[in-house]
Amino acid sequence: MATQADLHKIAILIDGERALMRRFVDVLEHEESLLVAGETDALLALVREKSEIYQLLQRQHDGRALLLGRLRLGNNDAAVRSLCASMPDTLLRWEEVLALAREARERNSLNGKLIIERMHNNQAALSVLLSATDQPQLYGADGSTRPTGGGRHLGSA
Repeated sequence: MATQADLHKIAILIDGERALMRRFVDVLEHEESLLVAGETDALLALVREKSEIYQLLQRQHDGRALLLGRLRLGNNDAAVRSLCASMPDTLLRWEEVLALAREARERNSLNGKLIIERMHNNQAALSVLLSATDQPQLYGADGSTRPTGGGRHLGSA
């Protein structure tokens, strides 16, 4: 049976998760705008922020899982709804968490597609540039490019 302290704790965890999910979605929106604009340099700082928020979200999730486990409940939507049945405001915030999680999943998927598209465009541009020089793409065992000319170097006998 959940105590008042347990109910208070789950409400705090859900509030924290909602705030972090909102931040995560905001970062994903910003990431999308940078990808569309082709501002790849700005993406590096954003990746760090995205990773930090994800780690914080994971801690919130772990805290919720521990609390639900201690109450012998599963870490799932039905368990949270059951536990929060007497707290309509917390249930509304839980709905927001779920909606934000769906939005984050969709935005992350879209951003992944944008990254793949950008990579394909870069590869196509690189192929055009390399073919324009009439030089085949040759790489050494260490992955670095190597010259294709078989002639002597200047100054050699």
